[in-house]
Amino acid sequence: METQSLERTAHLPQVTEPRNPGMDLDLDWVRTAQANTSAIERRAATLPGRRSVKKDYQAAWLLKAITMIDLTTLSGDDTEGRVRRLCAKARQPVAPALLDAMGMPQITTGAVCVYHDMVATAVEALKGSGIPVAAVSTGFPAGLSPFHLRVAEIGESVNAGAAEIDIVISRRHVLTGNWQALYDEMKAFRAACGHAHVKAILATGELGSLRNVARAALVCMMGGADFIKTSTGKESVNATLPVSLVMIRAIRDYYDRTGYRVGYKPAGGISKAKDALVYLSLIKDELGDRWLQPDLFRFGASSLLGDIERQLEHHVTGAYSAGYRHAMG
Repeated sequence: METQSLERTAHLPQVTEPRNPGMDLDLDWVRTAQANTSAIERRAATLPGRRSVKKDYQAAWLLKAITMIDLTTLSGDDTEGRVRRLCAKARQPVAPALLDAMGMPQITTGAVCVYHDMVATAVEALKGSGIPVAAVSTGFPAGLSPFHLRVAEIGESVNAGAAEIDIVISRRHVLTGNWQALYDEMKAFRAACGHAHVKAILATGELGSLRNVARAALVCMMGGADFIKTSTGKESVNATLPVSLVMIRAIRDYYDRTGYRVGYKPAGGISKAKDALVYLSLIKDELGDRWLQPDLFRFGASSLLGDIERQLEHHVTGAYSAGYRHAMG
């Protein structure tokens, strides 16, 4: 693979991997993909108790988690002022005094994620920081607007400066087993993204079964997804450990067959520092250290950062701070 021309992305300096170019749709592979639900749920239930990191090690893992957060605001009442404040938080997610006390340099979050209307504001607010702007697209969160409008929406966000596009798939293609339609859709979205990286949101809470999750994940990767993402955050069930285990193992299988690493983004419902540690340990166990970098792993979250800050302050001072001291915007 070293002899191949590697497709790089200038706006993501941490990227050292060739982008996933996708492959022809392999229906035999898709249809043979299975998920042993009871075994997956048993394995997932053991995860919170299997890894325990304390003191300096815990602080180091939490600082790592911050660098992999897509700091997000996706509310109907978003304003330019709120987005600018969020971007300021992304530039300096942890108080300098805390970083100094831990002997750490300045860090940033992995990205800022907004609706299309706020892309230009976020790009301007993050200018010179190296932090990419991610835009949710393709009729987010339901993905039911006309197809040509969903494709056009991607182009508008890329033209406005979005470096990453979080697209939503048509869930009906998964529920009806129309894998060709899902593949064609993913290919079209990837093409519309151009140089921007594309994260495929599966909306796993609406796919009916873990087997469907596994198959949808494979099809999206075959279609050229740079990341696969659990949820929009708007479903009744969002990121869970069983779903994550299924998607991560699909990523591993895809890498084993193709040699291309695809990223993973759990989103929705991850709000506590202890949960972030569980997800990081799961990634380390199942995929290895290479995936513990912002180009291959992200948390879709906002309130998570506040809880991590509180834990870091407790690590340094021995006391927990009030939540209002760590507002996101």
